[in-house]
Amino acid sequence: MAGNTFGRLFILTTFGESHGEAIGGIIDGCPSGLEIDFDFIQSELDRRRPGQSHIVTQRKENDKVEFLSGIFEGKTMGTPIGFIIPNENQKTKDYDHNMDVYRPSHADFTYDAKYGTRDYRGGGRSSARETACRVVGGAIAKLILKKYHITIQAYTSQVGDIKLLKSYSELDLSNVDANIVRCPDELIANLFIERIEQVRKNGDTIGGVISCVVKGTPVGLGEPVFDKLHADLGKAMLSINAVKGFEYGSGFEGTKMTGSVHNDSPIPSQDVTSSKIAFKSNNSGGILGGISNGDDIYFRVAFKPVASIIQKQSTVNSKGEAAEIKGKGRHDPCVLPRAVPIVEAMAALVIVDHLLRTKSIKI
Repeated sequence: MAGNTFGRLFILTTFGESHGEAIGGIIDGCPSGLEIDFDFIQSELDRRRPGQSHIVTQRKENDKVEFLSGIFEGKTMGTPIGFIIPNENQKTKDYDHNMDVYRPSHADFTYDAKYGTRDYRGGGRSSARETACRVVGGAIAKLILKKYHITIQAYTSQVGDIKLLKSYSELDLSNVDANIVRCPDELIANLFIERIEQVRKNGDTIGGVISCVVKGTPVGLGEPVFDKLHADLGKAMLSINAVKGFEYGSGFEGTKMTGSVHNDSPIPSQDVTSSKIAFKSNNSGGILGGISNGDDIYFRVAFKPVASIIQKQSTVNSKGEAAEIKGKGRHDPCVLPRAVPIVEAMAALVIVDHLLRTKSIKI
């Protein structure tokens, strides 16, 4: 199986299955001399871990990361950083019922068809548990970005058909973690929570949208042809489990505008100490021609409803015969609250990778 590595200069490779002994990863290309804030890395994992509220899966995993290499006396050495996260609360018997049947909208059939085998215990490599490794890599990337005053903040902006209509500029993003659904608007957050509780009681699931803002990026990140910054962000987001769509800047709404409305006109900067230009608007989402222009980068990521539901569904078995399946075990009624730190992590990996391509970073 290929495709377990992400990045060109700041490289994350992950390994492990959801019901194996552990999951883990190797980070290659991290500059030496970076002071590692272990508490911060663990706090990022805690934002993703299961069991943190009643609207997410009740699987109990401490998700305590153990670093094996690449760090000496609290600082990176420039050598590969190896880490593992032990799996502690597997309930393999919860998956015995689908040992020989394909779960609807999971990777069961495609894995079986491609590899001739599959891990029916929660999906193995296709399980969203793998994303914990991305959060570790993203947390270290965030520590690098902090040195350059670059911040990344994601938040839940839609659950089902309930939308947060305010722009990120109208919100206090420091309030994202103030509630269990990770929405910075308290009124809308309560509506989100009520909707998730409703579908959970019905043994069903629901999807939605996560918005993300990257502030402080310098001009010049991204390459103008195949490695456009927004293209790499799109690949990063679409690699996350359950993601069905990605749009940046004006996105699909931009198709409704004329060029005279959509164009971001350059204007002189209001900062008298800077020779940089500014823009009257930011429909481009901070990226022009695949290269960052210094404005805020903002994008949205669409997540489908979680495929595991506690309802009877028709399916087939590995012989192609008709079968029936009903989900068991502990599943998220909505992936969004736990996906917020994953979106941030993948954005951080992309931004750091392009930062390294642009300049030689010295910590």
